[in-house]
Amino acid sequence: MEIFAQLILSGIALGMIYGLIAFGYQLTFATSGTLNFGQGEALMLGAMVGLTLVGHMNYWLMIPLVLVFGALQGVLVERLGVLPALKTKSEFGWIMTTISLAIIFKNVAENVWGHDDVTFPSPLPTAPLQFFGLRVLPMEILVVAGALAVMLAVEIFNRKSIYGKAVVATSNDRDAAGLMGINTGMVITFSYALSSMTAAFAGVLVAPLTLTGATMGAVLGLKAFAVAIIGGLNSGMGVIVGGLILGIAETTTGYYISTGYKDVPGLLLLLLVLAIKPAGMFGKSVIKKV
Repeated sequence: MEIFAQLILSGIALGMIYGLIAFGYQLTFATSGTLNFGQGEALMLGAMVGLTLVGHMNYWLMIPLVLVFGALQGVLVERLGVLPALKTKSEFGWIMTTISLAIIFKNVAENVWGHDDVTFPSPLPTAPLQFFGLRVLPMEILVVAGALAVMLAVEIFNRKSIYGKAVVATSNDRDAAGLMGINTGMVITFSYALSSMTAAFAGVLVAPLTLTGATMGAVLGLKAFAVAIIGGLNSGMGVIVGGLILGIAETTTGYYISTGYKDVPGLLLLLLVLAIKPAGMFGKSVIKKV
């Protein structure tokens, strides 16, 4: 039982990273109906830029700079990859353009930082803390707290600020929001900036717990996409629950069965959800008028 509880704790930390990245998918889908399939590369670039900066400054001072970089990278993706597709009303053009930009970002990272994975210095002690016989890394606690803080901050922003209400209005009905004088184009750009910013933040959170390199974002981005589908692309609670389910499933499967099969439960759950409830466990089906 103690081992199982330990696996649950590790799965929660991993799941919150998945949830935070999936939250970025949700942000762009809500306002534009599009997804940035380079979300994993946004995480990777955040980690790599953070690694460069942390050699010259304190970890905590580095985070705001990484957030700014992530936001700018998101704006670049939206302007180059998504906006042209939306203007031409290309239904799937944004898929290929965001994937293409992801490949470009990965190649740039390999040429700038190299192909080898390196360690990211931890800002917190690496010795685990003891709670009722369970060991928890301080960085794992920071991951959970940081992910929840970001999601809560965005929720408060959407509910309390006039700009957040513009985002909510665009999410509910983009055409109606435009008729009411809301600049929906700027709202979509903002959602992409916020999406990549959350991914970059996830990068500097997860980097001290794993190796940092140009390939680190591909798998994380793909699993986060699965989490977004499982939980529901229009449900904030869904991405948290989906992330926790996938994270715990991976840690328990890796221990009790084999690390070679740790990805299987998440994929099986994804297939099951798509077959039974395509909108996700917490998602709502949308009826389109034609």
